[in-house]
Amino acid sequence: MSARDNAAMVQLLDLLESRYAIRVVWALSDGHPQTFRLLQDSVGGVTPNTLNTRLKELRAAKLVDHGGDGYRLTSQGADLARRLTEVQRFASKWSQQLARSHATVAAASRSSAPRLGA
Repeated sequence: MSARDNAAMVQLLDLLESRYAIRVVWALSDGHPQTFRLLQDSVGGVTPNTLNTRLKELRAAKLVDHGGDGYRLTSQGADLARRLTEVQRFASKWSQQLARSHATVAAASRSSAPRLGA
């Protein structure tokens, strides 16, 4: 990866690591515009001040835009959201593997534990 590519990745991650930024992109990923209030409900748990700040940052980054019918992803934002679906698939597989691993460890602990009254 070139230094320029690395810098671009760091810049994007800095933006997306901001609290609720990825959730805003994800909430808008269905392509339907959302009003501020609807978006706040979709994201869940975000204060109006924080949501307003994230929207300003995402708009400045050209990932989100606001039209007469509400907030929506730009074409670049939609491209990012499509790529996040790959992360969603990874997350599902990862979560299932983690759950199986925890279940295996728990079962091994139960079978090796001394039995009372034996």
